[in-house]
Amino acid sequence: MDEPSEIDPKLLEILVCPLTKGPLRYDRAAQELISEEAGLAYPIRDGIPIMLVDEARRLRDDEMPAKPAPPP
Repeated sequence: MDEPSEIDPKLLEILVCPLTKGPLRYDRAAQELISEEAGLAYPIRDGIPIMLVDEARRLRDDEMPAKPAPPP
């Protein structure tokens, strides 16, 4: 199997989620850019991030960050 492609760190610094304009987390193993705020994972194909909401997959509940407990 091929080694996952690397994404240019400078590109990662400027990319944001097209839906929320929030930050993205790079998942090298899955070759995805994760928007925890939107609950979406944008695929990276042949080293190119596909930043289309229609191409993104919804994150499963177990992939979402734990939400802080509401104040008492």
